[in-house]
Amino acid sequence: MSQARGRKRSILSRIVRRIIMALYRWKGWKIDGQLPDLPKFVIAGAPHTSNWDFVFFIGATAKEGVEPNFMGKHTLFEGIMRNFMFDMGGIPVDRSKRANYVDQVAEEFARRDHLALVIAAEGSRTTDGSWKSGFYHIAQAANVPIVPAWVCNDRNILGFGEPVWPSGDYGADLLKIARFMRSKLPENERFKVLEAQALRIIEGEADA
Repeated sequence: MSQARGRKRSILSRIVRRIIMALYRWKGWKIDGQLPDLPKFVIAGAPHTSNWDFVFFIGATAKEGVEPNFMGKHTLFEGIMRNFMFDMGGIPVDRSKRANYVDQVAEEFARRDHLALVIAAEGSRTTDGSWKSGFYHIAQAANVPIVPAWVCNDRNILGFGEPVWPSGDYGADLLKIARFMRSKLPENERFKVLEAQALRIIEGEADA
């Protein structure tokens, strides 16, 4: 799964990264907070409302001196796209394998010295604001912290919170993240839904 060491980045990936950084600077994005000085962590980002979100995550994390990674279907890493996908930070996940994707990604964390995995915790742009639990299970299995990251497209701000180490109490940890998100965007309807979801989990009214 790991990128071949010592190989130069593909020309296409270098061009795409330059374009991304140019767009990031042109849009005038600002960063609130900072990424932790840790070698490995999961970045749980929300709200996911635009296909441009990952572009600006790449720009913001580059400013922080971090090259983010992302999960992708293993078939995207075949043929002529293989080197490009690895160079852009992709981690192939084969959902047809007996080992589930959480174990596959946890193994990748174990193999690497540095890994900052970006996950759109809502799962899709059409969500009501509820989060999927995959980001949490990955962080727990890999024994790495979760860094909550929020986006405000209206003000061109991308912010990072303090790392949250999974305690095993998903509801309590999700509520901590939700309340941080609401402190940054208190009127955001999706974050209100996230807070309510965490409270339901704590009260035993929703699956963890």
